[in-house]
Amino acid sequence: MRIRVLAITLTLAAASTGLAVPARAAGRAAGGAVRFTDSGGIHVVDVRRVDDRQYALRVSTAALGRAVDVRVLLPTGYDRRPGARFPVLYLFHGTSGRASDWIERGDAERTTAGRPLITVMPDGGFDGDGGGWYTDWADPRTALGPSRWETFHVTQLIPWIDRNLRTVPRREGRAVAGLSQGGFGAMSYAARHPELFVSAASFSGAPDIAYDPVVSVGAAGVVSYVAAVGDGVHPDAIFGSRLADAINWRGHDPATLAPNLRGMRLALHTAAGVPGPLDPPVPDPAAIGIEALTHASTASFHRRLEALEIPSHYDDRLLGTHTFPYWARDLRRHIGPLTRTFAAPPRPPAKISYRSIDAARTQWGWTVSLKRPEARQFSALTDASAAGFALRAAGTATVTTPASYRPGARVVIDVARGRTHKVIRTSAGPSGRLTLTLPPARGAATTLVRISRP
Repeated sequence: MRIRVLAITLTLAAASTGLAVPARAAGRAAGGAVRFTDSGGIHVVDVRRVDDRQYALRVSTAALGRAVDVRVLLPTGYDRRPGARFPVLYLFHGTSGRASDWIERGDAERTTAGRPLITVMPDGGFDGDGGGWYTDWADPRTALGPSRWETFHVTQLIPWIDRNLRTVPRREGRAVAGLSQGGFGAMSYAARHPELFVSAASFSGAPDIAYDPVVSVGAAGVVSYVAAVGDGVHPDAIFGSRLADAINWRGHDPATLAPNLRGMRLALHTAAGVPGPLDPPVPDPAAIGIEALTHASTASFHRRLEALEIPSHYDDRLLGTHTFPYWARDLRRHIGPLTRTFAAPPRPPAKISYRSIDAARTQWGWTVSLKRPEARQFSALTDASAAGFALRAAGTATVTTPASYRPGARVVIDVARGRTHKVIRTSAGPSGRLTLTLPPARGAATTLVRISRP
């Protein structure tokens, strides 16, 4: 049964592949409306202006080791409004998809017409293969090369777009969404980088790959099968072994990281896989089976959000299969609320809580650097504000606060862990930040830090 379900997965993925679009005029746009230039590790290989709104680009980066495609949809009249800035939607395709999918099959150009919105649709795999699962691969030495997809999308592509286009380069001007594997990617990026996005949406996605024990079995099988057959690499290349590298799976799993999503506008669209009004007279059995699998993942993720009291828009329909007509409808239903979110974005959380497996990370202006006994362990920064924070972590931690203090201001830092207690008197640096190295912890101990003025 498991093999048959996985075979259905790959059949549908292959069927959903879009058409590659050639490009020309390296490093510049036809008509001169927008000039795309190299920066931040991205090299512009080709640019083609498809129409007044759409650009087809090909870019290369050492993070991937080869060139990939990016489609960009500009707002109507972008070149006639030189002083205007626009929010950005990063829109991801699914397994065996391409950057052109949302244009060719998802009606994205018509859906976004007239909206004050830039839409960016990058490749999430190489030339329509199984896809990179929106993560830096556990094995960067496969025949496909480094496959550092998260580095490309988050660390490179977002600032590159901000440099080349008139964006709103802040959290309140940035959203992410995707279908199927791209729905996982949208929620994973949002949970791992919550300061970057004000909104995240999943259309028939897989936002739980490691939290629910039953759902995770099917997810692990699908990921491994897509890696082996769709990508042509060994089954554990993407996230590592589900048993030996469980920490890496959990560290990229939106359901495990769901507490990080507080304060973000979330939308989940899913169906049970029962053929509906947008299916052909003879429905695709692959589309039925895969939608049933993603429905289980989405429902599990939604239960996790409810348990944490994190609100979301949950569109759970009985009728609908894993096909583009439903995803195009999802995008049409999502675009209005998204536009309203950009017009009136929710405020950032008053106190920051962030869970991660990364040894060094910066979120919401807080930087945590860890020297720990194991390469990957969960740590959690909770209730962080100018008045203090709690950090649960192993090893030695160095924490730098946001610029919350007057430069040179004297502060008293009270550090407590268990029965130990220490008081530090210091001053904020020239930037208004504090940097504090906490005493080493042998296990995952919680250190409480209180910051006050003398």
